[in-house]
Amino acid sequence: MNVLQCIAVDDEPLALGLVCAFINKTPFLNLAGKYSSAVEALEAIHELSVDLIFLDIQMPDLTGIELARIIEKSGNQGPRIIFTTAFNQFALDGFRVDALDYLLKPFNYEEFLKAATKGKAYVELLQRAANGSAPEMKEDYLFLKVEYQLVRIAYDDILYVEGLKDYVKVILKSDTKPVLSLTSLKALEEKLPAAKFMRVHRSFIVNLDKIAAVTRNTIQIGAVTIPVSDQYKENFSQFLSKWM
Repeated sequence: MNVLQCIAVDDEPLALGLVCAFINKTPFLNLAGKYSSAVEALEAIHELSVDLIFLDIQMPDLTGIELARIIEKSGNQGPRIIFTTAFNQFALDGFRVDALDYLLKPFNYEEFLKAATKGKAYVELLQRAANGSAPEMKEDYLFLKVEYQLVRIAYDDILYVEGLKDYVKVILKSDTKPVLSLTSLKALEEKLPAAKFMRVHRSFIVNLDKIAAVTRNTIQIGAVTIPVSDQYKENFSQFLSKWM
């Protein structure tokens, strides 16, 4: 069993003590340090090998969100974060800084364990990626982060992807409800295999195998008509020539 090295950060002594007790109670977690401020934690992160941080948000000097942004800018190999806070209005901010989960105080051990298990799964996935054996390296599916969890989506199940302001909306063959993920269309385009998917509009990527009909300016997938913009028309025309 992989044991994750964890630190707890909270300026409230009772809350900090509870998180530390929960960490010590969990077999796959090891408490590497506890800190009453994000500034202290930041110094420790540079010195310790940390996999997971249980991080309060509302703290003086440096907030949990600010610390998360600093860690995020340092690269993908930094520790993963689970926020612990009494204020649910920070949930979207937590999602935007790639937090693994969001525990709303007061939380019990069952809720803590569920979040910690999610953290364990995520860290193991990163480790497999580093070893060249991550599931997303396979050709038939990818993982998307959806509401603090990784969701496996088969390429063949994707009909098309629509880019929104802060999210992408993945339309699936198997589900009438689209999957929303906080990422950019460009970032997702880089993950999808070019042999199977094509960007045809600033807001759309289509699964080439799901196209039912085409014109020079539109694509039909099921009952949906997707426009082809001038920016992507040349690439689409090359693909279209194979149909002629």
